[in-house]
Amino acid sequence: MRTGHGAGDALPPRRGQGELEAQVLAVLGGAPGPVTAAWVRERLPGTLAYTTVMTILTRLHAKGAVARERAGRSFDWIPVADGAGLAALRMRKVLDGEADRQAVLASFVTSLPPGDEQLLRGLLARTDEEGGG
Repeated sequence: MRTGHGAGDALPPRRGQGELEAQVLAVLGGAPGPVTAAWVRERLPGTLAYTTVMTILTRLHAKGAVARERAGRSFDWIPVADGAGLAALRMRKVLDGEADRQAVLASFVTSLPPGDEQLLRGLLARTDEEGGG
């Protein structure tokens, strides 16, 4: 039972960690340059605590999705990855944690819908043509 709310009071829906990360990355992506956590907080929907924003920024930094530079006693934050980049970082982290990378990749590719499999094959072919593979 929750306290501090009347029987008819509805609590706002909780956002998932991934949703908050995506919102923070979107705000950073629209920033004019390196910005403070307070700047990010002011532009996020709802009323998040400053500590929550700092936690999300710190997690994104640990994932390599944002960079930070010292600004006095705090940090200014800069996006390194967008939402797609963050998803790619997550996928890479999962893959790096597996012993049999070939089996994981083969299973992943064979489980894709045909359109996604063709898209992936096209991206791989383009990467090979550009000398990146």
